[in-house]
Amino acid sequence: MQTGRPSATAMAVAHSRAYHQLADEPRVFTDPFAVRILGESVLAETEFDHGLDPDLVRQRRLFINARSRFADDTVAAAISRGTDQVVILGAGLDTTAYRHGSAKARIFEVDHPATQEWKRRRLSGARMAIPNSLTFVPVDFENTTLAAGLARAGLDSNRSAVYVWLGVAVYLTRASVDETLRYIASHAKSEVVFDYFYPVAASPDDLTAAQVQARADRVAAAGEPWLTFFTAEEIRDILQDFGYSHVDDRSAIELLTSYGVPVGSRVTDSGPHLVYACTA
Repeated sequence: MQTGRPSATAMAVAHSRAYHQLADEPRVFTDPFAVRILGESVLAETEFDHGLDPDLVRQRRLFINARSRFADDTVAAAISRGTDQVVILGAGLDTTAYRHGSAKARIFEVDHPATQEWKRRRLSGARMAIPNSLTFVPVDFENTTLAAGLARAGLDSNRSAVYVWLGVAVYLTRASVDETLRYIASHAKSEVVFDYFYPVAASPDDLTAAQVQARADRVAAAGEPWLTFFTAEEIRDILQDFGYSHVDDRSAIELLTSYGVPVGSRVTDSGPHLVYACTA
């Protein structure tokens, strides 16, 4: 992201969640706050989708909402088992704190200070009061670490926590991804839901991969280039090396199919996967 400005891709993800509430069938994920917090017309096309295949844009939007539903279900299940710490990494306009407002859990939102200030303005404009359960954790990784930021905010690493880390890993260096996953694994009884991208296929005959590459080029032009890619085998090896005892990796097609969404035949491995992993 560009210094002093909120993340453009965070805005695009918020747009996808809000648009889904109004236009998609089947609805994979219900978020009654998505349209309200966006605070503008959500039916307009985003800069990253202009000129791309509408069906592939829709499939991407459905995946974004499916991963949110999976993460939401994971958070709810963790809270029901007694976990009372939820950490949203790269939160953007996430509304978990509002959707789980009645739960006895403390929710930590970690993001760049500029993006968090943008969110606070959005919340104020929508007249959405900040829940008592929500703690903002502004972290500028040029000046501090995730561990230091969460420690200052009051996260107890000796108690169980569930982490949600969506739409972030592809924008980080491999070292940063490893550092984050290792940090989460160092906590007692930690769980994490995150996504990653497969390497974009090089074949000129793979039209879906070409569309994925076109989107990658656009977000790079906006100052947020994709940096790190993995295969499923690489992710499993990394997680097991860091001490995760259970790994559930789902491709976009597997995730969407599990929610009853018909998926076209052009889906390729050149796209996102969703992972659930836990240490105990």
